[in-house]
Amino acid sequence: MTSAAHDSVTTDEATPTTGKAVVSDTGVIATFGEDPVAGVSAMADDARDAARILARATRTWKDRALLAVADRIERKQDVVLAANAKDLERGRVNGTSEALLDRLKLDAQRITGLAESLRELAALPDPVGGFVRGSTLPNGLRMRQVRVPMGVVGAIYEARPNVTVDIAGIALKSGNAVLLRGGSAAEESNRALVGIIRDSLADVKLPVDCVQSIDEYGREGANALMGARGKVDVLIPRGGHGLIQSVVQNAKVPVIETGEGNVHLFVDHSASKDMAVDLVVNSKTHRTSTCNTTETLLLHSGFAHGDSVLAALDRAGVTLHVDERAEAMLPAGSHHVRATDEDWAAEYLSMDLAVKVVDSLDEALEHIDRWSTRHTEAIVTNDLAHAERFVAEIDAAAVMVNASTRFTDGGQLGLGAEIGISTQKMHARGPMGLEELTTTKWIVQGDGHVRA
Repeated sequence: MTSAAHDSVTTDEATPTTGKAVVSDTGVIATFGEDPVAGVSAMADDARDAARILARATRTWKDRALLAVADRIERKQDVVLAANAKDLERGRVNGTSEALLDRLKLDAQRITGLAESLRELAALPDPVGGFVRGSTLPNGLRMRQVRVPMGVVGAIYEARPNVTVDIAGIALKSGNAVLLRGGSAAEESNRALVGIIRDSLADVKLPVDCVQSIDEYGREGANALMGARGKVDVLIPRGGHGLIQSVVQNAKVPVIETGEGNVHLFVDHSASKDMAVDLVVNSKTHRTSTCNTTETLLLHSGFAHGDSVLAALDRAGVTLHVDERAEAMLPAGSHHVRATDEDWAAEYLSMDLAVKVVDSLDEALEHIDRWSTRHTEAIVTNDLAHAERFVAEIDAAAVMVNASTRFTDGGQLGLGAEIGISTQKMHARGPMGLEELTTTKWIVQGDGHVRA
């Protein structure tokens, strides 16, 4: 278990709390034993010890850790790519979909992106200790509300090794220890990345148990993590509908629900042709395997250039799932099928798009309200009143006006890396960055005040 914690940390230097042996770049992991419940419980205890030290680490110290991880990821790129190649090959053999393989894939450009996202995080202000509100009361008591870390954060996700780095980085910067369950599809990649992160923490003398993986315990470990009430402060699922709903319905610890994205884009009658074509094609085809990709296109019947939009999508290789009126706009020989209710509910994560023609903004709003997953919704319009009404009435974490749905992203919105897009309404909504992994604490200072 964890070695004795330090009684005080007042400088940027301290001996690391090691807990388990450091996971090296070779992926060697010391286990807690075969019982998943006992193992995850022990790891959560070590995470709690590490979190207490991390909670009082300075910004300089935490930023040093982020930069160390970024540098080591780039230096050990060959190790990561070799591990990722094993995951990709196993996925192909097992018949994994192209959308999931794209999520799983790492290459030199994506590794550089991971490192840069960590450097961007280091450049952001430290949310810990941030002032929320406060005042001096008439009786002289001085009170203030400040931001503090959550403590121990759990994350369950699938086939996304980049999430391992994103969540670890955000957790470190916001002062939280994290327990990761990355899934079997990315097992080799995640083992390599967690090893790099833990070795980097040791280099800067932060507790290596700030970042731990429970992947060795498989699905039983995930169940143990969901049941670790009192040991894990918040659990964040990130993945497809099945994974997210399984966590939401079965977890005993608090959960922040991140979203599957049945994302709609409505082209109003007043939209310009060029803007509509550009935004629709970008929103659908920029990267199809992400949750902020448009999955349903709603065309106002009064929009004169619906055929141009659909022709552009067809040229881009999109298979269109269309209603009867949209079918009449299609170019000859287009790739299309007739849409059903299953298409209006679908998060394709592929080069497929549902298309429906509507007669009014009201009809568009009604369709979105029925089928939306409350992630991102967009309108293309030159009618200010329609834009304002769309923004006011749409119930979603993000609303785009004349902008691609692909901008619902922490990095694109200046938040640095993100943990996911929260589609719930409690505490955090939309891209989850640093502040979303903090809670608050009330600090009251007096001079011997007693209550009358």
